[in-house]
Amino acid sequence: MNIHEYQGKELLRQYGVAVPNGKVAFSVDEAVESAKALGTDVNVVKAQIHAGGRGKAGGVKVAKNLDNVRTYADEILGKTLVTHQTGSEGKEVKRLLIEEGCDIQSEFYIGLVLDRATSRIVLMGSEEGGTEIEEVAEETPEKIFKEFIDPAVGLQGYQARRLAFNINIPSDLLGQAVKFMSGLYQVFVEKDCSVAEINPLVTTGDGKVMALDAKLNFDSNALYRQKDLLEFRDLDEEDPKEIEASKHDLSYIALDGNIGCMVNGAGLAMSTMDIIKHYNGDPANFLDVGGGASAEKVTEAFKIILDDEHVKGIYVNIFGGIMKCDVIAEGVIAATKEVGLELPLVVRLEGTNVEQGKKILEESGLNITAADSMADGAQKIVELVK
Repeated sequence: MNIHEYQGKELLRQYGVAVPNGKVAFSVDEAVESAKALGTDVNVVKAQIHAGGRGKAGGVKVAKNLDNVRTYADEILGKTLVTHQTGSEGKEVKRLLIEEGCDIQSEFYIGLVLDRATSRIVLMGSEEGGTEIEEVAEETPEKIFKEFIDPAVGLQGYQARRLAFNINIPSDLLGQAVKFMSGLYQVFVEKDCSVAEINPLVTTGDGKVMALDAKLNFDSNALYRQKDLLEFRDLDEEDPKEIEASKHDLSYIALDGNIGCMVNGAGLAMSTMDIIKHYNGDPANFLDVGGGASAEKVTEAFKIILDDEHVKGIYVNIFGGIMKCDVIAEGVIAATKEVGLELPLVVRLEGTNVEQGKKILEESGLNITAADSMADGAQKIVELVK
């Protein structure tokens, strides 16, 4: 789950991580009132969308008076920002962060992420703050420093100090930098983050170390124990199909292809997408209906797949362990009839009650193509879609 910058900063503030003062605004008048309340000579008007690269897309403006705030707020609110993370369709700006200006002396990058190769959280830093970290990694990888954190003891002071030295944070601000990194690590662990990225971390003319920007992403699988984070969820920033899937306990992620996939089990779903690609097809989604899906759940899955106008065919790939193939077959038939499916449909069943399931499909009288194996099904749906 992603959250907005202002929400991330609110969370960081709770853990003693220094951030500029700011207020969220949903209208131009509210933006001006927020700037008045901050009472600073310079304010920054920042678009709030779930994507990076806002500044390059015209979503961040420095206002030197209240008239500027009004002008920039009017210009940005309602605008569709297109960045490298939004795709060509962009995202509409529906809220702003009005923030006090900072006397920036230097910019740095600090980030925390799980390194799956070592199964440890890694703290990364670079003196190339304000630049996309992917560009730094590609062009000057020697400028990125890493500290791998032992989960048994957490981030150690010497690691934070070593990273601060490596990225050339001024020595008189070393203590603040260490406190900053420690607080950020605490947020990452206690709030089940998947990414915590501060770009840029800045030092200011009045001797402060603070997060000028903040990107926090959270592991959706841990939200059951992070109820407070659910208040930060902005449904306007999420794919409507993914929202609908979550209501029915379906794991769904939209992709760019034209072959809809309905599979039980995350591993099998990944393999299904891989084999479709192997036969030169393009999956339109990842969709895991879970281990014990009912006919009703299968019907909802079909509806969600068909909500994607790019889908030209559907591949159902089910291994019946807990889930019985005859139940799935009945669900597929019911869903096909309810939604009036006219697109090519390939079904591969294997496992518990597979013969009964195949018989139900054969006797349905519907235009369903049976597959004998996962590869056979992938080949058939790719050919049918073409």
